[in-house]
Amino acid sequence: MLSIDPSKNNERENYKFLIGSIIPRPIAFVTTFSKDSVLNGAPFSYFNIVSSNPPMISLSIQRSSGRQKDTARNIIESKEFVVHIVDEQNVEKINRTAANLPPDQSEIDIAKLTPVESVKISVPGVKEAKIRLECSLEHSLELGGLDSPGCDFIIGKVVQFHVDSDIYENGRIDPRGLAAVSRLAGTNYAKIGEIFSIERPE
Repeated sequence: MLSIDPSKNNERENYKFLIGSIIPRPIAFVTTFSKDSVLNGAPFSYFNIVSSNPPMISLSIQRSSGRQKDTARNIIESKEFVVHIVDEQNVEKINRTAANLPPDQSEIDIAKLTPVESVKISVPGVKEAKIRLECSLEHSLELGGLDSPGCDFIIGKVVQFHVDSDIYENGRIDPRGLAAVSRLAGTNYAKIGEIFSIERPE
């Protein structure tokens, strides 16, 4: 087995080790409003649950050459955002939003996604997602070097759930109906495969 010291690697090498090892990763498609009310949308696979009481999720938004991404800046300024689960039906459109656009251009328009009004926050979601989570900013942290942070770590509190009624029954979400896709490395994604159960020990 190889034993590798990450302090001897450059950022790209560590990135490849992480995204190749920590798989599959859920994908959050995040909508935000800029200060000029442009609806921004971008996918992130450094995403997960933080807590269920209260319901909170996390996003880690990597900076490019120390420069904060539009999504992180918008969340920190407006304190609101919507997280959508990426699935087999919307992944192609969501992939289009990963393009580098200027802040005054909406990825939602480019990808031909349909904005839908939120209930508790001002930021719209998109209709094409089977699950969307309206979130308010709970915490934001700059991680990495003091002079040049490498990422913005965002913790959001879920203030409203939206779930497609076709995939929700008896208090549970049908994983096959949701058909979420996950991120692997490079240009690779994965679908829900074989599902198996293991009983927890008493």
